[in-house]
Amino acid sequence: MRIARFIHEDAPAYGVVEGDLPEVGSDGTLDTSGLQIAVLDSDPFFSPAQSTGTRLAYDDVRLLAPIIPRSKVIGVGRNFADHAKELGNEVPVSPLTFFKPNTAVAGPGDPIRLPAISEHVSYEAELAVVISRVAKRVPAEKAYDHVLGYTAGNDVTLREIQKTDKQWSRAKGFDTSAPLGPWIETDMDPEGVRIRSWVDGELKQDGNTNDFIFDIPTLIEHLSETITLLPGDVILTGTPAGVGEIVAGNRVDIAIDGLGLLSNPVMDA
Repeated sequence: MRIARFIHEDAPAYGVVEGDLPEVGSDGTLDTSGLQIAVLDSDPFFSPAQSTGTRLAYDDVRLLAPIIPRSKVIGVGRNFADHAKELGNEVPVSPLTFFKPNTAVAGPGDPIRLPAISEHVSYEAELAVVISRVAKRVPAEKAYDHVLGYTAGNDVTLREIQKTDKQWSRAKGFDTSAPLGPWIETDMDPEGVRIRSWVDGELKQDGNTNDFIFDIPTLIEHLSETITLLPGDVILTGTPAGVGEIVAGNRVDIAIDGLGLLSNPVMDA
C-alpha cells in the first residue's frame, strides 16, 4: 500500500495512491498522470482508517512529506564503501549514526533552502525506513516486524560546516535538509533496490541497497540497543557514490524502485 499525505480542502489529509507505477525516465522524469489518490478519513499511522469514497487525480494535489517524525530522524553515514571512498573516509567498522531534527523534514516539491553560512551543499539520495511500533533491543531477525514501510529521502549536507564543526548537527540538521516522499510503500522488499539521483536531469548517483555495508536489520538492532525507536521515526540508510554540489536554481530528483520520484527545487534561504 502506498500511503500519501497531502492538502485536501485546505487541511492535511491522508490517502492511498492507486494505479500502475511507470518506470522513471533516464532523465529523472516520471509520468504520474495515471495515478489517483483514494482519500482516507484519518491518519492511518496511529489509528484505523477507512476510505471516504473520494478519489483525486494524483497530479492535482499538493503532496506533503508522508511522515513528520514526532521523535527523530536518524541518519547513517558512510554505509556505501564507494561513497566513503569518494569523500576520502575510511569504511566504518560499526554503523556511523547521527540525528536530524523533525524541523529538517521537507516534502515533495518543497524547496531545499541553502543557508548563507555554507558555500558547498551536497545532495545524498537515500532509502528511508519508517518505524511502525516501539523498538527497544530488537534483534536483527525481528527488525522487519518494526518497519511500517519505506520512502525516498535526501540527506542534504553543508560540507564545509560538516568538516569545521567536527560533528554533524548543523551540517545535516538544518531546516529543509531532509526531504522525504513522495509516499510510504508498506509492501516492499528493500533488498536489491536501485537508488538514483539527478540534478537538472543529469544522472548523478546510481546505486543499489545490495551494496549496504550494514543492512537494515543490522541498523535497527544497532540503534535500538541504546535508543528507543518510536512509531513514525525515520532511518536514512546511507547514500551511494556520486554526491555533489547543488546551488540555487537546481532541481534534485531522487528515484528508488517502487517509490516514485522525490523532486525538490533548490533555493537560497
